[in-house]
Amino acid sequence: MDIELEMLGTAAETLCADQMPFEEIVGRHSGMVYSIALRFLGDSGLAEDVAQEAFLRLSMNLKHIKSETHMALWLRRVAARLCIDEQRKFRKRFVPLESTPEPHSNDISEDFLELERIRALVAELPEKTRMTLILRFQEALSPPEIAHTLGTSLNSIKSRLRRGLATLRERLGHTKEIN
Repeated sequence: MDIELEMLGTAAETLCADQMPFEEIVGRHSGMVYSIALRFLGDSGLAEDVAQEAFLRLSMNLKHIKSETHMALWLRRVAARLCIDEQRKFRKRFVPLESTPEPHSNDISEDFLELERIRALVAELPEKTRMTLILRFQEALSPPEIAHTLGTSLNSIKSRLRRGLATLRERLGHTKEIN
C-alpha cells in the first residue's frame, strides 16, 4: 500500500520526543491499518482511503502519542471508527468485478469455499459486531483490548463476540465451536 506522505505535510515529518520518523511509522503500521479496513469494508480502494485518512489524523495528533503501543492502539481505534463511518456512508454498494479475487486453480477445495462463506457471513453482521470479530480474530486482540480500542465496556465486547459467533454458527449450520 502506498501512503502519499507529501499530502501529510510537515507535521508528518517531525519526530515525537524519542520516536521514529513518520515515514517509518507509516511503514511499520500501514499493513495493520489497511488489513483492518480491507476485512471490514471488503474493498481495497476504500481500505486505502481509510488508511490514508488514519495516517493523516495521526500526523495531526503525533504530539499526543506517548509510545509505540499507544500509537498502535490509537491507529486501530481510528481505523475502526473510519471503517464504521465509511460503511454508514455507503450501505448499499456493489463490488466491482475487478476487485473480486480470481480462483488460483480450477480445483477449488472445500476449505476455500467454507472460508469464503464465512467471510460473506461476517460481512453481513452488524458493523459493531463485525469490527469486534475482526479485532478479535484478525488482530488477535483480547476482549479488554478491544473494549479499550473501541471505547466501550468489556461486557459489551463479550456480548458482541458471543452473539456474533452464535449467529455465524447458526448460519453455517455447525454445532462445533469457532474460536
